[in-house]
Amino acid sequence: MSPFAVKAIQLLLSLSLLIVLHELGHFIPAKIFKTRVEKFYLFFDIKFSLFKKKIGETTYGIGWLPLGGYVKISGMIDESMDKEQMALPPQPWEFRSKPTWQRLIIMLGGVTVNIIVGFVIYISIFYFSGQKIVTNDELPNGFSVSQTFKDLGFQDGDQVLKLNGAAFENMNNLNRYLFLRDVNSITVQHAGGSVETLLVPEDVGMTMFKAGELQPFQPIRTTVLDTVIPEMPAGKAGLLVNDKIISINGMPTPYWNTLSENIKANPNKEITIVIERNGAQQTILVTPSEEGTIGINNFGKEYIGAYKEVKYGFMESLSGGTMYGYNILRDYVSQFKYVFTKEGATQVGGFGAIANLFPGEWSWLAFWHTTALISIILAFMNILPIPALDGGHVVFLLYEMATGRKPNEKVMEYAQMAGFILLISLVLFANGNDIYRWLFK
Repeated sequence: MSPFAVKAIQLLLSLSLLIVLHELGHFIPAKIFKTRVEKFYLFFDIKFSLFKKKIGETTYGIGWLPLGGYVKISGMIDESMDKEQMALPPQPWEFRSKPTWQRLIIMLGGVTVNIIVGFVIYISIFYFSGQKIVTNDELPNGFSVSQTFKDLGFQDGDQVLKLNGAAFENMNNLNRYLFLRDVNSITVQHAGGSVETLLVPEDVGMTMFKAGELQPFQPIRTTVLDTVIPEMPAGKAGLLVNDKIISINGMPTPYWNTLSENIKANPNKEITIVIERNGAQQTILVTPSEEGTIGINNFGKEYIGAYKEVKYGFMESLSGGTMYGYNILRDYVSQFKYVFTKEGATQVGGFGAIANLFPGEWSWLAFWHTTALISIILAFMNILPIPALDGGHVVFLLYEMATGRKPNEKVMEYAQMAGFILLISLVLFANGNDIYRWLFK
């Protein structure tokens, strides 16, 4: 099965599961408070349904448009825009007839379930699979460092000991912490053995984002090639897998980052590469593309797959998984600020970007990790105070609780319509970005 198909199946399965659970979060409290639920749908049933069956007062179904799902609750201004029902006198079983606190619980139910689901999945992963972390023991050569951080005093070969004065163990988290957390100092051990604490600017995350350096610390890779693309300049010039690149234009290249920087600095310019092959040195002339690439790589087989496996008991999994889920939510909220920059707007993605969160080969562990992440993202996105989302309804309910007056129904109808148009526009924009990246990048 192709990687595309595997990703598509995982995306459909994950979203279907999370949508049903989210809608159950609304459905169950509605039923507890004796509120009539007219429809419970996975996906949208515009014009027709793929499947539907009425049980009691509720029609359960599957729509054909996989952009979400919904429950239609009697007496509620929602995406159905059922004005005829709202024009009739309120009935005891309708949403609008229930106390404000009950309506608030119904509206918060979906978000609450998504948060709980994400946390439960992480707790289960901790308990059944543990964690794979990367420590300095697995990175004996340390990190290669981007130029932005070299300007701050960091050096190739550094090993990270502390962040903000506290011991730091899992190197998998280093770049994410720099990008999303308040890191103000890093203690490193340089390749020569000296230990130094270096200060990090307050706006380092934005600096990384604008410079396109989201992975400024990368495990040091050697310059032995494990990939050569035949139709690219390197393959055409005669470079082979297992060649070791010694220098470029006379400049030694002990590590991959120095090699990569030298190639990128010479787009469309012929460069002289000295390689070592079978114990002998050879000189090869190569002209990088206009993007500054020649079609080679070392995917780091000497360190990828090196990790420390940590197992947890039930109580450790409970606390560790909960904290992990909390940090995922916290980091996602933190990165939201980048969306409102020029660079961030171009990075917004739709279903294609979500599908690419899944691996191209089936892995239940990766599936559940990604499903938990999406569940937490859905919770945050749904609680945003945008009409047509749960958060928009919550805002109106909080206004009612604070003032003792219900918002004008016409205002709510117009707000619902405006919110729906905004959401459709965002969906089109995000998926348009996916299509643009697919076609041109």
